[in-house]
Amino acid sequence: MLVYKTLKQLNIDYIQKSHAPAFSIEDCKRIIEKLGGGIHCKNLFLCNRQETEFFLLLIRYDKKFRTSDVSKQINRSRLSFGSEENLLKYLNVYPGSVSPMGLINDKNNNVILLMDKDLLAYETIWFHPCVNTASIAMQINDFMTKFLPYTNHQPIFVTI
Repeated sequence: MLVYKTLKQLNIDYIQKSHAPAFSIEDCKRIIEKLGGGIHCKNLFLCNRQETEFFLLLIRYDKKFRTSDVSKQINRSRLSFGSEENLLKYLNVYPGSVSPMGLINDKNNNVILLMDKDLLAYETIWFHPCVNTASIAMQINDFMTKFLPYTNHQPIFVTI
């Protein structure tokens, strides 16, 4: 799989754990209890009304957000959830498997990365590896200084 190959190429240590498919945050909460330390992310694919701008929002799994709050912080018109078609087109993942690991597939930087600045307070961060039957953990420092530069994405930090 491309995600694991890329992590190895970038010399990023990670832990991978397989689990039952996670289709909802409730599924994820049950899985999180078994995975261990670090922070687990909820990853949301968003777009503007015109579907001309696309965003990937990373927040703690247990946080709720309002699109209007995020929209104001990034000075954009009201955001909504992006379509499955655009999710596949830009990140090459299906709903339920949304992950910043999908940024590997966004070669033209069509997706703007938004990240809750609270995530920086954690040493270890968990994501799906573009499938919802596994989770991977890595050091936040590796994610920020190795993975994101490789994908040519720099986050815009927001407060959730």
